[in-house]
Amino acid sequence: MHYQEAIDFLFPLHRFGIRPGLERIAVLLEELDCPQQRLGTVVHIAGTNGKGTVAACMASIFQAAGYRTGLYTSPHLVDFTERIRIDGRKIPQSAVASYCSRIAPAVIREKATFFEATTAMAFAYFASEHVDVSVIETGMGGRLDATNMVNAGFVVIPSIGRDHTAWLGESLDTIAREKAAIIKSGSRVYTGVRDPAALDQIRSAADGCGAPLFIAGKDAACRVAGAALGRIDLEVLVPPGRPRCYQVPLTGSFHAVNVTLAVMVALAAGIREEDIARGLSGLASTGYRARLEQIAVRPAVLLDVSHNPDGMEKSVQAIRETAGGYRSLVVLIGLASDKDALHVVLPLAELAGRFVTVNLPSERGLPSERLGAVCAEAGAAEVVVCDAVADGLEKARSMAGPEDMILVTGSFYLAGEVIRLVEPEPGDGESRCT
Repeated sequence: MHYQEAIDFLFPLHRFGIRPGLERIAVLLEELDCPQQRLGTVVHIAGTNGKGTVAACMASIFQAAGYRTGLYTSPHLVDFTERIRIDGRKIPQSAVASYCSRIAPAVIREKATFFEATTAMAFAYFASEHVDVSVIETGMGGRLDATNMVNAGFVVIPSIGRDHTAWLGESLDTIAREKAAIIKSGSRVYTGVRDPAALDQIRSAADGCGAPLFIAGKDAACRVAGAALGRIDLEVLVPPGRPRCYQVPLTGSFHAVNVTLAVMVALAAGIREEDIARGLSGLASTGYRARLEQIAVRPAVLLDVSHNPDGMEKSVQAIRETAGGYRSLVVLIGLASDKDALHVVLPLAELAGRFVTVNLPSERGLPSERLGAVCAEAGAAEVVVCDAVADGLEKARSMAGPEDMILVTGSFYLAGEVIRLVEPEPGDGESRCT
């Protein structure tokens, strides 16, 4: 296969949808000589919100400390190769084509999903490149997630909230039990979860494996010393050491727990303080983007990927903290059809009165007309319904003055499409195929 042929093979696998289970990924990994056994030290991250932030922090810290570091995250924003990186560099297109060619017969035979195929390729690439550390983000859940073929030295569960309830269950304790199933014997477990029922499930899973559990807020403390758009200043204390000060290019004090967890893991892994600070300040090297990221001015355009109620409440809180200098806010939003749309929109409606809804560039998207009705139900004063993202962005810009802000939110798919529209094409010859 060539790269484009591999992409054309992989993306139609979305037709198989979400199919929890480890049988198919096990077959694909057998085809690739069991690379999950050769991933170096594994940091496995599950949870509802904060997974991507913790993953980026961990990868950047290990990289700053001189470890050859693999990072597997999802979804991508613009290009498929963003999902699989070593020391910040995206997987070569030739490697995507090669691994896809090797597993294609098994993918077809087993009716494997897109995420299963991608996970197998990521593990194979990391193993072939002899990484020292693999930072692996779950796709959804944990127990039956394709990434749960690894044995992790460190497990991180930053938060538990209600998302993907059709597959994970409605209650926080049920969701936590699914996610905590990535804990195995030999793991050290770190969490920022506070809900007692959810935390009990994590504690029970850790105890059952003999895995020590460390809780941010109990075993480490963090104080936000300052917050601005694109920066937070944190003071983190992990006993028995002294408080450590870090400046991190993130928007929103809610990220403090995610950074604290990354620092706790790094110290347990023996990383020096100066390398932790250097890694946290260099998150951009991991491809970390679209978490309340400003990508344009006059009007300001703020890019966000929050897509569930808990995440949206935190984003709204962060905007209140850091974006007080803007006159008013216009929200450009698109959501997947499986989201709790009303409870995602309600926090936004307290912040902004003007909404533009769009269809996502995905078959999973909630139709913009239905989303517009939800925005009106939530109390929006003005709702404009558009079809294409390009039309919605143009409309939002026409509604916003130079001193206003446009918040683009609701989906990775939407964020990626806006990046394509706002930013110039790459000059390095890389494909922007999605």
